[in-house]
Amino acid sequence: MNIEATLKEAMTIDGALGVSLVDYESGMTLGVLGGGPNLDLEVAGAGNTEVVRAKQRTLKSINLDDEIEDILITLGRQYHLIRPLTQTSGSLFLYLALDRGRSNLALARHHLKRLETGLEI
Repeated sequence: MNIEATLKEAMTIDGALGVSLVDYESGMTLGVLGGGPNLDLEVAGAGNTEVVRAKQRTLKSINLDDEIEDILITLGRQYHLIRPLTQTSGSLFLYLALDRGRSNLALARHHLKRLETGLEI
Protein backbone atom coordinates (compact mmCIF):
# COMPACT_ATOMS: atom_id res chain seq x y z
CA MET A 1 0.00 0.00 0.00
CA ASN A 2 1.11 3.55 -0.59
CA ILE A 3 0.93 6.33 2.03
CA GLU A 4 -2.57 7.51 1.07
CA ALA A 5 -4.04 3.99 1.14
CA THR A 6 -2.35 3.27 4.48
CA LEU A 7 -3.76 6.44 6.06
CA LYS A 8 -7.24 5.69 4.71
CA GLU A 9 -7.06 2.18 6.13
CA ALA A 10 -5.91 3.55 9.51
CA MET A 11 -8.96 5.82 9.61
CA THR A 12 -11.18 2.72 9.51
CA ILE A 13 -9.93 1.76 12.98
CA ASP A 14 -12.78 2.18 15.48
CA GLY A 15 -12.53 5.57 17.18
CA ALA A 16 -9.88 6.98 14.81
CA LEU A 17 -9.78 10.78 14.95
CA GLY A 18 -6.76 11.30 12.75
CA VAL A 19 -3.60 9.71 11.49
CA SER A 20 -0.32 10.92 10.06
CA LEU A 21 2.96 9.58 8.77
CA VAL A 22 5.94 11.52 10.10
CA ASP A 23 9.69 11.54 9.55
CA TYR A 24 11.16 11.91 13.04
CA GLU A 25 14.58 13.05 11.82
CA SER A 26 13.22 16.09 10.00
CA GLY A 27 9.89 16.49 11.81
CA MET A 28 8.14 16.64 8.44
CA THR A 29 4.69 15.14 8.05
CA LEU A 30 4.49 13.05 4.88
CA GLY A 31 0.74 12.48 4.97
CA VAL A 32 -2.28 13.39 7.09
CA LEU A 33 -5.87 12.25 7.24
CA GLY A 34 -8.51 13.38 9.73
CA GLY A 35 -7.80 15.71 12.60
CA GLY A 36 -9.53 19.08 12.73
CA PRO A 37 -9.49 22.38 14.57
CA ASN A 38 -8.92 20.69 17.94
CA LEU A 39 -6.39 18.19 16.59
CA ASP A 40 -3.70 19.71 14.37
CA LEU A 41 -1.89 16.59 13.16
CA GLU A 42 0.97 18.55 11.60
CA VAL A 43 1.79 20.21 14.92
CA ALA A 44 1.25 16.96 16.85
CA GLY A 45 3.48 15.06 14.43
CA ALA A 46 6.28 17.58 14.79
CA GLY A 47 5.95 17.52 18.58
CA ASN A 48 5.94 13.75 18.71
CA THR A 49 9.26 13.63 16.87
CA GLU A 50 10.74 14.85 20.16
CA VAL A 51 8.99 12.03 22.05
CA VAL A 52 10.46 9.40 19.71
CA ARG A 53 13.92 10.95 19.76
CA ALA A 54 13.91 11.21 23.57
CA LYS A 55 12.90 7.57 24.00
CA GLN A 56 15.56 6.42 21.55
CA ARG A 57 18.21 8.43 23.42
CA THR A 58 17.04 6.90 26.70
CA LEU A 59 17.27 3.35 25.35
CA LYS A 60 20.77 4.07 24.09
CA SER A 61 21.90 5.69 27.36
CA ILE A 62 20.81 2.68 29.42
CA ASN A 63 22.38 0.28 26.90
CA LEU A 64 19.09 -1.46 26.23
CA ASP A 65 19.45 -3.37 22.97
CA ASP A 66 15.82 -3.28 21.88
CA GLU A 67 13.48 -1.39 19.56
CA ILE A 68 10.42 0.71 20.29
CA GLU A 69 7.29 -1.15 19.21
CA ASP A 70 4.93 1.70 20.02
CA ILE A 71 4.48 4.59 22.41
CA LEU A 72 1.12 5.25 24.06
CA ILE A 73 0.05 8.62 25.38
CA THR A 74 -3.17 8.37 27.37
CA LEU A 75 -5.30 11.48 27.72
CA GLY A 76 -8.64 11.89 29.46
CA ARG A 77 -10.66 11.44 26.26
CA GLN A 78 -8.10 10.22 23.74
CA TYR A 79 -5.32 7.74 23.11
CA HIS A 80 -2.37 8.87 21.02
CA LEU A 81 -0.44 5.98 19.54
CA ILE A 82 3.03 6.41 18.00
CA ARG A 83 4.39 3.47 16.02
CA PRO A 84 7.95 3.75 14.66
CA LEU A 85 8.14 1.85 11.38
CA THR A 86 10.93 -0.68 11.62
CA GLN A 87 10.10 -2.39 8.32
CA THR A 88 10.73 0.73 6.24
CA SER A 89 14.11 2.25 5.67
CA GLY A 90 14.47 5.64 7.28
CA SER A 91 13.03 7.26 10.32
CA LEU A 92 9.25 7.18 10.02
CA PHE A 93 6.41 6.70 12.46
CA LEU A 94 2.66 6.41 12.23
CA TYR A 95 0.77 8.65 14.63
CA LEU A 96 -2.84 7.72 15.40
CA ALA A 97 -5.23 9.67 17.60
CA LEU A 98 -8.20 7.69 18.94
CA ASP A 99 -11.38 8.59 20.78
CA ARG A 100 -10.92 6.74 24.05
CA GLY A 101 -14.61 5.95 24.46
CA ARG A 102 -15.03 4.47 20.98
CA SER A 103 -11.79 2.57 20.48
CA ASN A 104 -10.22 -0.70 21.45
CA LEU A 105 -6.56 -0.02 22.14
CA ALA A 106 -5.38 -3.60 21.64
CA LEU A 107 -7.13 -3.87 18.26
CA ALA A 108 -5.81 -0.47 17.19
CA ARG A 109 -2.23 -1.51 18.01
CA HIS A 110 -2.69 -4.76 16.09
CA HIS A 111 -4.18 -2.90 13.10
CA LEU A 112 -1.27 -0.41 12.97
CA LYS A 113 1.23 -3.26 13.10
CA ARG A 114 -0.51 -4.90 10.16
CA LEU A 115 -0.57 -1.61 8.23
CA GLU A 116 3.17 -1.24 8.75
CA THR A 117 3.88 -4.51 7.01
CA GLY A 118 1.94 -3.44 3.91
CA LEU A 119 3.28 0.12 3.62
CA GLU A 120 5.50 0.80 0.62
CA ILE A 121 7.44 4.03 0.46
